[in-house]
Amino acid sequence: MASDGKEQVRATVTLSDVARLAGVAPMTVSRYLNQPEAVREPTRLKVRRAIEQTGYVHNRLAGALRSNRTRLVAVVLPMVTNPIFSDTFQAINDRLAKAGYQVLLGVSGYQSEQEQELLEVILSRRPDGIILTGTMHTNTSRNRLRTAGVPVVETWDLSAEPIDMLVGFSHEQAGRDVARLLAGQGYRQFALFAVDDPRGMRRANSFIQTLAEQGIDNVHRKTWQGLPTLEQGRQGLSQLLQEQGLDSREPCVVVCTSDTIAHGVLTEAAARGIAVPGQLAVMGFGDMAFAAHTFPALSTVRIDGAALGDTAARLLLERLQGEHQASTVVDIGFSLIQRASTGPAV
Repeated sequence: MASDGKEQVRATVTLSDVARLAGVAPMTVSRYLNQPEAVREPTRLKVRRAIEQTGYVHNRLAGALRSNRTRLVAVVLPMVTNPIFSDTFQAINDRLAKAGYQVLLGVSGYQSEQEQELLEVILSRRPDGIILTGTMHTNTSRNRLRTAGVPVVETWDLSAEPIDMLVGFSHEQAGRDVARLLAGQGYRQFALFAVDDPRGMRRANSFIQTLAEQGIDNVHRKTWQGLPTLEQGRQGLSQLLQEQGLDSREPCVVVCTSDTIAHGVLTEAAARGIAVPGQLAVMGFGDMAFAAHTFPALSTVRIDGAALGDTAARLLLERLQGEHQASTVVDIGFSLIQRASTGPAV
């Protein structure tokens, strides 16, 4: 069929069109879109079906301009491939979604400058709140966040001077506790494998310092740039063996700032026939889903990423809803998990 050269333009579906099809008042449709919990289930079903049939798209920008609320919360993570951070994000998203908020995800790659660029874009979108990973930001980012008038929750760290709200744990204390645990088990030969993310390095430095206080200062240390990988663990153990070997009379314990690196150490040890923990002990960080199922099972530091994310979202929602907050700083702590990869050295 020949065209007359004119484009056909579909009429925009309006809120009133949805209301007529659903057999309800336009105000009811508006309430369903903005406060679904305030609408009875039978009515919600009718409105939902009408929206699906008409293809109606809610104009959130118009509502945001009227209410000065965008119903948008930005979350910045250093990476999404680490299950700890994905658990945190899922918990944040679940709680905020139930409250009618949409989540915008940004990835900083552990780089403060990249986070700064992300925040410039995020703040231009006028989010109702921002959830960040860590407390180490550029001065520009810190100043922008403090003057933006937007509630901010920092996570995965503790600080004496949070920007606003804070949910996390002490990385320095985690490093100290791991050192004391292993030294208390009789280990005197140590290696430390780490990537150069700022929080991991603080754990590592605290670990080294605590060992030094106990007279142990011959720690073999290997640090990589970028994200933790299984390859780093295998490579690190290979270099350790080449440089100093293993003392059959005194097992060495390799402490890793990530379970992923620790998994690589276990893999290389198995490939070389090295007994764990008889000749070599291994300690990770994060208690990822695989940690309890490696061979042998990996000792590690457990962080409840889901609880951290849920708490951060709760604090933010309380602020947005004007509720009284007993505390704006929450220490969720951590747990030392001993499994078969670390046994008493004596």
